[in-house]
Amino acid sequence: MTHILAIDQGTTSSRAILFDAALRPVASAQEEFRQHYPHPGWVEHDPADLWSTVAATARAAIEKAGIKATDIAAIGITNQRETTLIWDRATGQPIHPAIVWQDRRTAATCTALKAAGHETSITAKTGLLLDPYFSGTKVKWLLDHVEGARAKANRGELAFGTVDSWLIWNLTGGKVHATDATNASRTLLYNIAKGEWDVDICGLLDVPLSLLPEVKDCAAPFGLTRPDLFGREIPILGVAGDQQAATVGQACFSPGMMKSTYGTGCFALLNTGTDMVPSKNRLLTTIAYQLQGKPTYALEGSIFIAGAVVQWLRDGLKIIREAKETQPLAAQAEEAQGVILVPAFTGLGAPYWRPECRGAIYGLTRNSGPAEFARAALESVGYQTRDLLEAMRADWGAAADGVLRVDGGMTASDWTMQFLSDIIGAPVDRPKVTETTALGAAYLAAMQAGVAGGPEEFAKSWALDRRFTPAMDAATRDAKYARWGKAIAATMSV
Repeated sequence: MTHILAIDQGTTSSRAILFDAALRPVASAQEEFRQHYPHPGWVEHDPADLWSTVAATARAAIEKAGIKATDIAAIGITNQRETTLIWDRATGQPIHPAIVWQDRRTAATCTALKAAGHETSITAKTGLLLDPYFSGTKVKWLLDHVEGARAKANRGELAFGTVDSWLIWNLTGGKVHATDATNASRTLLYNIAKGEWDVDICGLLDVPLSLLPEVKDCAAPFGLTRPDLFGREIPILGVAGDQQAATVGQACFSPGMMKSTYGTGCFALLNTGTDMVPSKNRLLTTIAYQLQGKPTYALEGSIFIAGAVVQWLRDGLKIIREAKETQPLAAQAEEAQGVILVPAFTGLGAPYWRPECRGAIYGLTRNSGPAEFARAALESVGYQTRDLLEAMRADWGAAADGVLRVDGGMTASDWTMQFLSDIIGAPVDRPKVTETTALGAAYLAAMQAGVAGGPEEFAKSWALDRRFTPAMDAATRDAKYARWGKAIAATMSV
């Protein structure tokens, strides 16, 4: 048994990647699925799509690799995190479509809880803010709005889970209802200091404890797959939320190390070790990973729209056909125009946390065209990342101007990575394996299976593809960032 199967269930697609014993990717498969927008600010997934695309891509990757199920030592799972599902324990049927992390329907609930003075205690326990982003208020909404759900939940007949739990349930044929500490830490229901579901918060949100999954380490036995899925039972031995899995995949095991992942959104995590650092700048305190019962903490900043801004150029404005067209377009743009795009399509994330904000464009002239829009879209990712870095430096003195390790689809754009390095004024390292999210999940499973060594050994295998160093002078950098600050302030004022 020489291979590890990594399942990477994301916001817009599911992927499966097979890694060999040296944790090199050897085969992969990917399948997109439909996004559902039933009302403004609402985002849903069909739970059947999440499961069917995972099962199909896993089988396809195995077939492409030309190996048998007997060659697979373990499965690792990584997933979009706060997306919320509730299903019937007896039938396995969801009671409602999955409510996606981007969904803002519980904004009024969060506002009411803040007004009642609950945010301080919730943040102290969970490290999170009272925002619709997290699962807790989504669970409450489902129990309050789906007919008969609350009564069934009170009778212990329903199960809640983030996407990892939903996949584990289906992979094991309903035998295992579990999650890992990183996914639990994103629910708004988990006390990250005590390492347990918080009874008081669950009571506040009317969430019965019987609804909740068992919480395990990131590297742990999560059950065996149904034999009919792949031809034999395969152990599930690693689970982590996507951003935490990327932190592991980037080998950010030492306090002070930092990674930023550019997928649909952008998520920066700074390892703070055993320090559970409270943020004064509306960042999140979260669990980076948990091994052998010991959590390692992180500060996290979340940008809701990163890669999704390129999708908007393609699907909304229809000025490109493929994502790769943005780089040459951006390079053609007139620098002097200075068009700024604030992509607050689903609100502003860290450090602002303004769910009601919407996107805006500044600096348009009659000469502004597709090239300027493309440039502004790519630059917005760099500006938002700097916002996060500034907040992290303010929260934790040890977060010095070090190297930023990057991964995710957008890192393929050299232009974007160079601008990122320019605007943050620090080196940006792109690894040879940019699929670090899947790699992190694979490593956790491989370590638990005894196929891979400990974190120190894994860190030695991290390999650099390219380092981007700042080429912009300080005066230009400061002037551009000041204009971005004005654009943000104007956007929030509307």
